[in-house]
Amino acid sequence: MASPLVTTEWLQENLDNERLVLIDASMATVIGKEPIVYDQPVWIPGSYQIDLERTLCNTESSQLHAFPTEEQFTQEVRRLGITPESLVVLYDNQGIYSAPRAWWILRSMGLEQVFVLDGGLPQWLAEGRETVSAPVQGAASAGSMAGRLDRERVRDSAFVLQHLDDEQVAVIDARSRARFLAQAPEPRPGVRGGHIPNSLNLPFTEVLDGYRFRPASELEAMFKQLAPNLQPGNGQQLVFSCGSGITACIILLAAELAGYDQLSLYDGSWADWGSDESLPVA
Repeated sequence: MASPLVTTEWLQENLDNERLVLIDASMATVIGKEPIVYDQPVWIPGSYQIDLERTLCNTESSQLHAFPTEEQFTQEVRRLGITPESLVVLYDNQGIYSAPRAWWILRSMGLEQVFVLDGGLPQWLAEGRETVSAPVQGAASAGSMAGRLDRERVRDSAFVLQHLDDEQVAVIDARSRARFLAQAPEPRPGVRGGHIPNSLNLPFTEVLDGYRFRPASELEAMFKQLAPNLQPGNGQQLVFSCGSGITACIILLAAELAGYDQLSLYDGSWADWGSDESLPVA
């Protein structure tokens, strides 16, 4: 499969695939959109569940949501029975929100066959498909996947600062325009308003159409309008940022759908940059 997305139809047809590992990557906290609230939690049949705020997060880091260590990652994916040959599909209960974050973690740690369910649980429910009342607790046998972080996929403030004036590196911010322009307060205490100098703004809600991503052709046009000098395949690097590294992955995935391939995540994002008084703010 060439696309990083799978459809609900594809998933329905492959629920019995022995290679499939289906994972709910929903988060309890939703920022930047009106959250979908459920009377009772439900899951797609056969789903495991991961915790992006504790288990797949380095809680010893000063960052709010930090990439897990290789050891943390390895322990969790082996619990889920994941091997290098697994076909991993991720979804969340907001449609498209936190699943892209889990997708980028797995991709950056070396797993190749990992995908996001376009539309997630809301799309699955809207189509009247079957659900269950509890996730699967653990795999019957341990997996063999071992995480090896590709550090060119995950950037820090030092890298961003070094490349502020580099025309070959573009920082794209997924926060709302009001937050980007310091016209709305930051949701986290001690974080300044504004944005990284020379960064571009593409609110994550704009790459979505309802629960799903916009078509690739629309995303291509959106990125070309955002930065006409950035062209897929020309070697320029796109670094994605947001509030704390979650919704940045939505527009990162959108960029891949639009044909870009030199992609990385500023993991600390604005929570890191905006709280460091030594870093410049626009």
